[in-house]
Amino acid sequence: MDYQPTILAFLCNWCAYTGADLAGTSRMKYAANVRIIRVMCSGRIEPTFVLEAFRHGADAVMICGCHPGDCHYQSGNYKCNKRYLLLKKYLVEMGIEEERLSLEWISASEGRQFAFLVDQYTEFIKKLGPSKVPKNSKILADHE
Repeated sequence: MDYQPTILAFLCNWCAYTGADLAGTSRMKYAANVRIIRVMCSGRIEPTFVLEAFRHGADAVMICGCHPGDCHYQSGNYKCNKRYLLLKKYLVEMGIEEERLSLEWISASEGRQFAFLVDQYTEFIKKLGPSKVPKNSKILADHE
């Protein structure tokens, strides 16, 4: 059996989650490797959420929010982008490939785009292979 990655996706309620819902209600087929967590805004995703995902066995993390300028909370996606850039640097310092963290902008009407991104990212992570972070690793526990 070939390797099937586990990808945790944090989706903002107003755009990305609605886009994912549109993909589902439209019966679009996409990889079943993604586990979705709905958050009110991508700006509310704390870096510790991402670290915990890796610590508990995720092979990759996707963050999906509203397109810049379209945030329901004005500037949440800009806050998310700043955290994302810092978090990528931190992951590299911790020995985790930066490609295991992805940030995408999805609108409520982009169900097809969501399905495409999930498929594309799943294939990319399959080629990258399993995360080297041991499950429940103390390596990432220092952030607590």
